[in-house]
Amino acid sequence: MNELKFGDKVLQSRLIVGTAQYPNPDIMLKALEASGTQLVTVAIRRVNLEDDSEESLLNLVKDKFDVLPNTAGCYTAKEAILTAQLAREALGTSMIKLEVIGDDETLFPDIPELIKATEKLLDDGFTVLPYCNDDPVTCKRLADMGCAAVMPLGAPIGSGMGIRNPYNIMIIRDMVDVPLIVDAGVGTASDASIAMELGCDGILLNSAIAGAQHPVKMAHAIKLAVESGRLAYEAGRIPRKLYAKASSPLEGLISTSTTE
Repeated sequence: MNELKFGDKVLQSRLIVGTAQYPNPDIMLKALEASGTQLVTVAIRRVNLEDDSEESLLNLVKDKFDVLPNTAGCYTAKEAILTAQLAREALGTSMIKLEVIGDDETLFPDIPELIKATEKLLDDGFTVLPYCNDDPVTCKRLADMGCAAVMPLGAPIGSGMGIRNPYNIMIIRDMVDVPLIVDAGVGTASDASIAMELGCDGILLNSAIAGAQHPVKMAHAIKLAVESGRLAYEAGRIPRKLYAKASSPLEGLISTSTTE
């Protein structure tokens, strides 16, 4: 399976996994390893960056995985920009998964504030990976601004509802040249496979693994689903047809008629 590239990252795995909500740190680490991920995302506003103990979240993951900081919990462009700057200073990376939430109930992104934060962070030299709606126009605008990838939601964060609008994902795939990574909504392995079959370059998820009854098993299942979905996309599926079409040719069939 070919590589996923954005910013200065070259990844063999097309699965990016979150670090929140696991039953305990041991299960988290085992699930991350089972997923095959190379890049894990951490909410900067929800970790203690001054905790340098061996048990701190960052120390648990940064020796085995690359860390992608995110601005989860930010509701304005100003908050998101300050959080990104803090992450760069603390972690030494200019890559940021940019979230600017507009509503507590749906956790949908606030697009005007997202655009404002994106513009500022790009000007400041950040590699921006924005979480956004599955709106082709928004995704195209973010890509044209210089974002290293676009990350439209498949469904609301943590809902596990899967890819609710596959047609928009297909349109986004046609409209943008940067990597397309579905972020949010994936609930199980089949959802991940569908997203990849639609042409997505990768999947970012957390709840589907962390909230599963057996997180390690689910992590392995989603790893395989991402790989198989990508292979299916590259292979090219057969066209859908309303009526049947025999898989064996009808010409040259042996006659079953009898003569008197």
